[in-house]
Amino acid sequence: MTNYEYAKNTYAKYGIDTEKAMEILKDVPVAIHCWQGDDVGGFDSDEALSGGIQATGNYPGKAKTPDELMADIDKAFSLVPGKKKLNLHASYAIFEDGERVDRDKLEPKHFAKWVEFAKKRNMGIDFNPTFFSHPMVKDNLTLSSPDEEVRRFWVEHGKACVRIAEYFASETGVPSVINFWIPDGYKDIPADRYAPRERFKKSLDEILAVPFDRKKVYVTLESKVFGIGLESYTVGSAEFCLSYATANGITPLMDNGHYHPTELVSDKIPTLLLFNENIALHVTRPVRWDSDHVVIFDDETKEIAKEIVRCDALERVFIALDYFDASINRVAAWVIGARNMQKALLNALLTPNESLAKLQAEGDFTHVLAISEELKTLPFGSVWDEYCERCGVASGAEWIGLVDEYEREVLSKR
Repeated sequence: MTNYEYAKNTYAKYGIDTEKAMEILKDVPVAIHCWQGDDVGGFDSDEALSGGIQATGNYPGKAKTPDELMADIDKAFSLVPGKKKLNLHASYAIFEDGERVDRDKLEPKHFAKWVEFAKKRNMGIDFNPTFFSHPMVKDNLTLSSPDEEVRRFWVEHGKACVRIAEYFASETGVPSVINFWIPDGYKDIPADRYAPRERFKKSLDEILAVPFDRKKVYVTLESKVFGIGLESYTVGSAEFCLSYATANGITPLMDNGHYHPTELVSDKIPTLLLFNENIALHVTRPVRWDSDHVVIFDDETKEIAKEIVRCDALERVFIALDYFDASINRVAAWVIGARNMQKALLNALLTPNESLAKLQAEGDFTHVLAISEELKTLPFGSVWDEYCERCGVASGAEWIGLVDEYEREVLSKR
């Protein structure tokens, strides 16, 4: 009997079909972010990373060109099982023949190479306007700026990005999730909390007035509790973003690093699903603050996946990763985080959710706790290895040697 056969039989004792779990997972897309490969640098500006975010470390081998970044993405994706989407920021526009335009003038043609890349790999593209690391971020403000020239510039950027997201969807045949997040806020206590949010609302209204196909483009809005240099006040708070999304029929996005440390995004998922057709997630790992550490197979990542599965919402939740670690091999960081998200989803699918819910409804909390604890020591690793092999990627720790080889042959020569 193989390790997988043993695991399959063991899970069956709890009413869990490992074959069904793996088949379901193969069709669950996870959007993997391009910005892990170059520390959120992008190709449209020489500005230092700014806007309440920070990448730390200087590990050698960072991608410096579109070709290098695409090669690194290819390597990382080849080591991650399951269905994937590419997640781009607007700052990764690719200009050719000496052309260069500012962010308010971006067009679909500036992302044609990314579309070609995605189509060859049979995957869709999600998108993010880039409201940071730019000279037109004045006093840490963009869409909420009292300077009409600044606000108008960023409104036009948002409009351009909506058009580009629709282009992605039309070209790839896969709906594009476009996420709006701004770093706007103040370092110290503001004298006026209302007006910046009023301007932010006005800006979003103007952006969403652009005609677009809502079957092709899903607009999401992401909140944040604070950022470096924005410790006292964030314009796009959780209350603002959730209220705006609800009032305007767009999709709320939760980043599990964007809340107070005692708040759990996993606990918020069922509530948002009650009131929204779709919700979106940025899965990360905050360490003391929104530090965007590489996702690990920790309790909150597991609980996020469990809530999605328990709520029968795999088709209603847009899952994306968002972290950037410059202190370790960047390709390895991609692979570690993406594989852990897949592990969490598989772990959730290998949970007898219906029977546990039935026990809870009957008030049998003894068996809920007892069975939940027993599940923790089932041979999950054998099912994971089988899933990787069926997806044609390295199982276990085999992938580490492949990344080491890529570092020797490619990254170390940059």
